[in-house]
Amino acid sequence: MLPISASIAIPDHEIQIHAIRSQGAGGQNVNKVSTAIHLRFDIHASSLPLFHKNALLNLRDHRISADGVITIKAQQHRTQERNREDALSRLKTLILRAMIPRKKRKATKPTKGAHERRIDSKKRQGRLKALRRTTE
Repeated sequence: MLPISASIAIPDHEIQIHAIRSQGAGGQNVNKVSTAIHLRFDIHASSLPLFHKNALLNLRDHRISADGVITIKAQQHRTQERNREDALSRLKTLILRAMIPRKKRKATKPTKGAHERRIDSKKRQGRLKALRRTTE
């Protein structure tokens, strides 16, 4: 069970975890031992509330596929246990980030000074272009 908040937790059977071999430097340990963790979490098939599912699906994150599956690969640590903890904490962070409500944008008007500076700048640019014109 992965606790997300006081009222939300993800059961273990909804999270698929596979151990695979790590990439990169590490010598014999990397070549022999499957220490990297490949985590998959299907948003549509999960027991999360509908509001949180929609918030997750609307996130712009490369780890969320078009099918609604979150894929996380953890291979920073030497042991499988530490990589598993890292992958689960990254999943929890991603879900918590989606739960934060977005602020609505308030429409604002430019100040009078900003408006005047913009108009003055346009007039100056127009005068400069007028000086470049050839007179016949």
